[in-house]
Amino acid sequence: MNVNHFKLEKTGVLFFDILNGYVPESEPGRPRALKPWIQNAVRLSKAARAAGLPFFFAKGNHRPDNATTALLLTDTNNSLTPWPNGEVTKPKMHVIAGDKSSDVLADLGPRPEDYYIVKYRWSAFFQTYLDLALRTRGIDTIIISGGSTDVGVTSTLYSGRDLDYNMIVASDACGTSHDQRAHDTLMELIFPRMARVRTTDQVIEMIQRARG
Repeated sequence: MNVNHFKLEKTGVLFFDILNGYVPESEPGRPRALKPWIQNAVRLSKAARAAGLPFFFAKGNHRPDNATTALLLTDTNNSLTPWPNGEVTKPKMHVIAGDKSSDVLADLGPRPEDYYIVKYRWSAFFQTYLDLALRTRGIDTIIISGGSTDVGVTSTLYSGRDLDYNMIVASDACGTSHDQRAHDTLMELIFPRMARVRTTDQVIEMIQRARG
């Protein structure tokens, strides 16, 4: 076994929460502005699609009334802002079930035959059919891109590791809107223990080498 190798027929690509609700709408008459990490995700999607890899889109699917969101006692919200006067409140959801906000970003080229993993918690594996779908297709390796790095991507990596999946993280095709230090620490000190951390260019090179 070599860390630079993988088999295409045993590999899938997972895009985590790259959804309309998390990407600002374009200004009238202008193309939609995508952050650099999302641009890399688009590049990765094109290379993966050309190689025939199966696509899995993990997507938040919150109820409009927030009834499936738990109220947990934490020191801060996801943005590390302490709760005013210590009073915890449910967050405003950016993606809502049945609304275009929960649709996969069109730039990733989603297709009807792709897998859409509807989720209600941080991990793409928690009470979803992702593990079943991967095992049914004989997939043991997952290429991961998405955001936020320090929320859902991290939770999904821990879950995937405990389910014995080989994981490849496209480091610059993941991003956070919270604190860049968390992203950097995870990529440098945490993820290498449970996955292979590569740039988008390196992942694309691995895909092309496997095709050749």
